[in-house]
Amino acid sequence: MTSVDRFDAADFDRTQIDALLSTTRSVRKRLDLTRDVPDAVILECLELAVQAPTGSNNQGWRWLVIRDDSTKERLAEIYREGGGEYLAKSAADAEAGTQSGRVATSASYLAEHLGEVPVIVIPLIIGRLDQLSSSPNTAAAAGLMGSILPATWSLQLALRSRGLGSCYTTLHLNAEAEAAELLGIPPHMTQAGLIPVAYTSGTSFSSAKRPPVEDITYLDRYKKPFR
Repeated sequence: MTSVDRFDAADFDRTQIDALLSTTRSVRKRLDLTRDVPDAVILECLELAVQAPTGSNNQGWRWLVIRDDSTKERLAEIYREGGGEYLAKSAADAEAGTQSGRVATSASYLAEHLGEVPVIVIPLIIGRLDQLSSSPNTAAAAGLMGSILPATWSLQLALRSRGLGSCYTTLHLNAEAEAAELLGIPPHMTQAGLIPVAYTSGTSFSSAKRPPVEDITYLDRYKKPFR
């Protein structure tokens, strides 16, 4: 029996898969800061994450899992330093009771409590944009990030399926060099983001409100209606 036979689409529980895909939210306020996350769970999710595709099948992803309290707190300080201007502007521009207001409040909460999160994962990819091309361009950037972000999303889906929440954020990259020095990341590696990980307070998450796909999907030419 081939792998294709074993994993025929008809064998998947599409209801469960669709629920996973449509309810994996960016979790900030509902991260349980008091419950430990076992190493075995993190490694199990990473085993799934590295099944994601990478450019030229180079498999250049690396994962830095941070548990040390003092390191997490210093990283949280770097995060707040790097994202301070953005967070302040978001809070000033947000209207109470709106989606943007809720997101701003949630982002501020995460910044304040990031050092208390049980686990922080830094996804890494071998290579630097300025080393991959003498004239860094969209293709080079897409190729580099396209070799780590699919695995990052797979990690978040695997975490969600096991009752854990996460959030993909990049604010600390405004102070990337400081984070690299703190974490001992060599200069040939690129940090692709920062992912706080914790069990969630409650397990019910709903689908987000999104525009109809017919309004944002085009056929053959930009802005030509799909149907």
